[in-house]
Amino acid sequence: MSDKALSIRAIGVHKSYRRGDRTVEVLHGLDLEVARGEFVAIMGASGSGKSTLLHLLAGLATPDSGELEVGGHSLKGLSDAALSRFRRRTIGLVFQSFNLVPCLSAEDNIRLPLLMDGKPGVIDPSLLTMLGLQDRSLHHPDALSGGEQQRVAIARALAGNPEVLLADEPTGNLDSLTTRELGKVLQQLNREQKRTILLVTHDALVASWAHRVLFLRDGRMVDEMQGDGIGDPTRIGEKYFASMGTQARGIA
Repeated sequence: MSDKALSIRAIGVHKSYRRGDRTVEVLHGLDLEVARGEFVAIMGASGSGKSTLLHLLAGLATPDSGELEVGGHSLKGLSDAALSRFRRRTIGLVFQSFNLVPCLSAEDNIRLPLLMDGKPGVIDPSLLTMLGLQDRSLHHPDALSGGEQQRVAIARALAGNPEVLLADEPTGNLDSLTTRELGKVLQQLNREQKRTILLVTHDALVASWAHRVLFLRDGRMVDEMQGDGIGDPTRIGEKYFASMGTQARGIA
């Protein structure tokens, strides 16, 4: 795959943390390639390094060694100010927690990152329509359901038209029905806007939305398979348990 076709590339990435008097290595020479416009899910047990990987790709943490490129930008040696610009302009971040500002309307939450980047704060109406927020944009978070709040968080992440959407357990606080609805939204964003999506999850149903599912164990990619895109988690669940072995008991 040529570099021009890639949205994400990680080469030999190592990351460790200090825990008391111990050094715990979370990622062990991890390699990853995600094509532009691809929808990729990463599954792994608790502690496998899923969230750490996303934090590195978002420039929220720095690797001990290895190379990271996102949207054609190398993250090596960037200052804090440059990393902030990179996050605002190249990636959109969605977390399990919605992280909305309670005193702001949905619309104002969505435009906030635009204003922080010195832009006019004009929201594309088609984005609100696609996410089903056109009639909810003036409501505050406490007047929105969990699914609606997560849609606002996704709209906020996409307001600056980033090349890559990074999602860390985005359905963790949602019920099963809302989870399925969110899956349709992410697939629509990928299909219609050609948006590159990298999502980490422990849920085989969520992973099944993707084109490709990667399995992370002990800080390394150990297997992969094609997603079915139709919300059938059976094959993915079976592959996950085969890839994780006894670690599968620690799904989280």
